[in-house]
Amino acid sequence: MGSQSFPAVPGPAQPQRVSKSQFKAHALELFRQIEASGEPLVITDHGRPTLEVRPFRPADPDATDPLSQLRGSVLHYDDPFAPVAEGEWEALA
Repeated sequence: MGSQSFPAVPGPAQPQRVSKSQFKAHALELFRQIEASGEPLVITDHGRPTLEVRPFRPADPDATDPLSQLRGSVLHYDDPFAPVAEGEWEALA
């Protein structure tokens, strides 16, 4: 197997393409190439793109954590654990 290279579609913006049969025969080597280069791979069926394999990139934890958006937004509070008198509730008025 070694360092066999698969034909890429011309142009720097185009990802590498391989047929399903080439992918099946050389999947592990292609996975290693994707991991090393960071570039996606398009798998074709009869010349038509059908699948894309790309490296996993974990999401930014701060972007998915709703509490991170609120962090630092409380400017001040008096005593959050103090009991509230019945007359102080707007909903009861």
